[in-house]
Amino acid sequence: MQGVPPSQITPEWIYRSRRSFLKAMGFAGAGALLVACSPAGQQAPSRPPDLEVGAESDELGDPLNDYTAITNYNNFYEFSTSKTDVARLAGDFAMRPWSIEVGGLAAKPGIFDVEDLKARFPQQERVYRLRCVEGWSMVIPWVGFPLASLLQAVEPLPEARYVRFETLLDPERFPGQRDGYFPWPYVEGLRMDEAMHDLTLLATGLYGADLPPQNGGPIRLVVPWKYGFKSIKSILRIDLVAEQPQTFWMKAAPSEYGFFANVNPQVPHPRWSQSSERRIGEAGRRPTLMFNGYEDQVAHLYKGMDLRENF
Repeated sequence: MQGVPPSQITPEWIYRSRRSFLKAMGFAGAGALLVACSPAGQQAPSRPPDLEVGAESDELGDPLNDYTAITNYNNFYEFSTSKTDVARLAGDFAMRPWSIEVGGLAAKPGIFDVEDLKARFPQQERVYRLRCVEGWSMVIPWVGFPLASLLQAVEPLPEARYVRFETLLDPERFPGQRDGYFPWPYVEGLRMDEAMHDLTLLATGLYGADLPPQNGGPIRLVVPWKYGFKSIKSILRIDLVAEQPQTFWMKAAPSEYGFFANVNPQVPHPRWSQSSERRIGEAGRRPTLMFNGYEDQVAHLYKGMDLRENF
């Protein structure tokens, strides 16, 4: 199966109407909706209290970006370094079949078909802010499931302290990988406690439809309190490891990108300030929030750390 045909994409107005209807009927949380699509006898995982399925905005009241903006303004260097060219170049990218190998320091490693993962783990709607290190942002309604669900299934060994992610390496399908300047394949990593946090999502869709290839389909990581480049796209492999992974941007631009890459308005990029951002679709700029506005949920992960040193 190739990219989702336009006829199968949930139009934004239908998506919003559906969410408004659910809210009016009293379905403020996702639990009642997700149990219906869970395997028999399996309870749907709880959601963070600030993520309301019936809302048409994020928990701060900021409206969702529309589907066209989200799917036509993309950083995905595997296709192109031009944001506005990615969707065109990704149009024929085949996303089925697609499997992820999960291994390393795990008691039960395995190879998982993405469609099987979607059936095994109840799919949740989550509205997250995306903040790019370049200084722009969006509000996106993702569909997916917590990364923790998959990691728990493979049973991490005690010595596993980090999770390493790797994107498909295939220059025939990813024309941008023919550029020898970058250290392909794309690799990212999280500390284990970051990976197990409930906000950390494996996204399989947006706006109620399958995740388009230009947005990292068929499956990508979403870590909303970190700059967008941490949310690796089109994942092929996940490994549980003992040592901190050397990531793509740590290799490509070691003076600019660190391992943690938490959104921090107090720590400028070497070439620009991070104190404000441009929300796509808005005029002017807005202040950037610490941890992208998720400080209450994640600040404890970094207690005692110097966040200027550990950028």
